[in-house]
Amino acid sequence: MARDSQSRARRGRLTTPHGDLETPCFFPVGTAGTVKTLSPDELVRAGVQGILANSYHLYLRPGLEVLHAAGGLHPFMHWDRPILTDSGGYQVFSLARLKRVEDDGVLFQSHVDGSYHFLTPAKVIEIQRAIGSDLMMPLDLCAPYPVPRDQAKEWHEQTLLWAADARAAHLAQPFVHGKAQELWGIAQGSIFEDLRREAVARLMDIDFPGYAIGGLAVGEPQSALSEIVELCSDLLPKDKPRYLMGVGMPADLLDAVALGMDFFDCVLPTRVGRGGSAFTWNGRLSVKAAHEKEAFTPIDRNCSCDTCRNFTRAYLRHLFVAEELLALRLVSLHNVHFYQELMTEVRERITSGTFSQWRAEIRDALAAAEPGAENSD
Repeated sequence: MARDSQSRARRGRLTTPHGDLETPCFFPVGTAGTVKTLSPDELVRAGVQGILANSYHLYLRPGLEVLHAAGGLHPFMHWDRPILTDSGGYQVFSLARLKRVEDDGVLFQSHVDGSYHFLTPAKVIEIQRAIGSDLMMPLDLCAPYPVPRDQAKEWHEQTLLWAADARAAHLAQPFVHGKAQELWGIAQGSIFEDLRREAVARLMDIDFPGYAIGGLAVGEPQSALSEIVELCSDLLPKDKPRYLMGVGMPADLLDAVALGMDFFDCVLPTRVGRGGSAFTWNGRLSVKAAHEKEAFTPIDRNCSCDTCRNFTRAYLRHLFVAEELLALRLVSLHNVHFYQELMTEVRERITSGTFSQWRAEIRDALAAAEPGAENSD
C-alpha cells in the first residue's frame, strides 16, 4: 500500500471474485442494474472498475425469483466486474409511501405498486445473496439533516443492533451463486461526534472486513462533513477498506481521499450529465448554454472519452435543444469517464508522492462551475 506523506491519502488493492479494485475507487450508481443511459461495454471502455446497485430497487423489480433464475445480477446485466450493493435502507425512507421502524426491521409500502414489505437484517442479506454482489451493506437507518439528537441516537443504536444481526445472517446463509461476498459495517450518527465514536467502536467489535461511513452528504455543512470523516478515519482500522457513501463532487472526493477514504459512490456523474452539465479539469460547465451554439470543440480537448473524441459542444447543445436522447448518453459517458480519469490520477499521485501538492494546485479549479452548470442537477 502506497501512502502520501503529507496527508492520510493511501493507495491499495481489494481482491473480489469478479476482479481487483484499485483504490481510491469511484463506483457509478447503477440503481436498478444499469448505470442510466450507458451500456456495460461503454462503462468498461470508460475505465469503470465496479458499480453500485441497490437492493431495495432490485428486490421490487425484477424480484428475487428472477435474480435467482438469472444466476445473479452479474450475468443478468452482462457485467463481469465487481458490484457493491446498498442495503436499500435509505431508499425505504426516501421513496416508500409508508414506513415504520420496528425492533427487528422496517415495514414499508412499495413506491412501485403500493404493496407492503418487511425488511429485516437477515432479509436484506438474502436479497444481496440473490443479487450476488461482491460487497454488501447491512440494513441501516440514515438520519436526515438537520435531525434532533434523540432521533439520531435512536437510529444509530438501531443500526448497530441490525449490524450484528446482519453479520450473524451473513455467516449463517450460504452463498447462492458460489462466489464469496463481503459484508461491511456502516457507521451512522449524523454530525454528533460521540455517536460516531460509539458506532465505530462497536462495529470494530463485530469485526467487519470493511467499514462504511453513512449519513453524510444529506445537507449538513461542508465543515461538519469533513470533521466527521476525519474523526472516523482516525478511529477506523488502518488495514481495512473505508467507504464514504454518497459523496461525489470532484473536489470533495480529493478532500476525502486526503482524509484516508478508499471507496466512493454517487449519482452525480450521470444525473448532472442528463441535465447537460459536464465535469472537466477546469470545473463544471453547461453544454446547453447559448454560447456553446457554435463551439466546435470537444467538452475537453485533453479527454480521451468517446464523446470528446467524436463530438463537439455545439453538437451536444443541438441535441439537448432538439430533446434527443443521445444528448443524455453522451454527456453522461463523458462524466463517468472523467471520474475514472480523476481517480486514476489520484492513485498515480499517491504513488509518486505528489498528491498533496497536486490537490492544492487543482482543487479550486475542480470546484468551479460556470453560471447555469450548478443548477443542472
